[in-house]
Amino acid sequence: MEYIIICLVAFVASILTFFSGFGLGTILLPVLALFFPVEVAIALTGVVHFFNNIFKLVLVGKNAKKNVLIYFGIPAVLASFLGAYILINITDLSALYSYSIGSKNFEITPVKLIIAILLIVFAIIELMPFLKRLKFEKKHLPYGGVLSGFFGGLSGHQGALRSAFLINAGLTKEAFIGTAVVISSFVDFTRLSVYSTRILNSGLSDNLPLILSATLSAITGAFIGNRLLKKVTLDFIQKLVAVLLIAISLALGLGLI
Repeated sequence: MEYIIICLVAFVASILTFFSGFGLGTILLPVLALFFPVEVAIALTGVVHFFNNIFKLVLVGKNAKKNVLIYFGIPAVLASFLGAYILINITDLSALYSYSIGSKNFEITPVKLIIAILLIVFAIIELMPFLKRLKFEKKHLPYGGVLSGFFGGLSGHQGALRSAFLINAGLTKEAFIGTAVVISSFVDFTRLSVYSTRILNSGLSDNLPLILSATLSAITGAFIGNRLLKKVTLDFIQKLVAVLLIAISLALGLGLI
């Protein structure tokens, strides 16, 4: 049953990125966290996200701007090492608090709490118009790369920050998309290389069929969305997705999942 649910979510989430403003990883991560430890869910989401990006890379990667890749992409890749390193180390920290409801025991762990807070923050960012309108100058590109890469490595959340810094980089629509895809692909590759030292070893080998199925589902959704739909954010869908993300994040942070 979990195969069907995860593949369906990957497919629908990939299409929803054309309507909700949220990225594939942001929507897929909480669902995977329902079935796997949160650190494994982050890693598995990263694998699906990476291969989905490779598909996009073939389509639009040639439009990337080299100067932006240097000033934004290099800091992003370096910072993603740090974010991923922190993730694999906080998974070993003991629970902050434990409690019982009836006969069931629950634990609030540092990794669950941190990821839950980040999910809520980035969901709120998508809901607050004035936060989405924040734009930065070209001189701030390296700082944006550091922030985007760090949170990309820590939790996979890199898209919102990346867009905020790249939007004023003087890029055409094609160059913006191509540059974003290339940077995202490099960050994904970097963080997966760090995850592989611990997290992926405990979650990848046993779940290869699931990862392959989810990846193909996401790519199919992206292909259909790209061919049939225009990129447009629908307010109702955006708010619905944000509310669901916040609800799951609260449950995660409280140790209920």
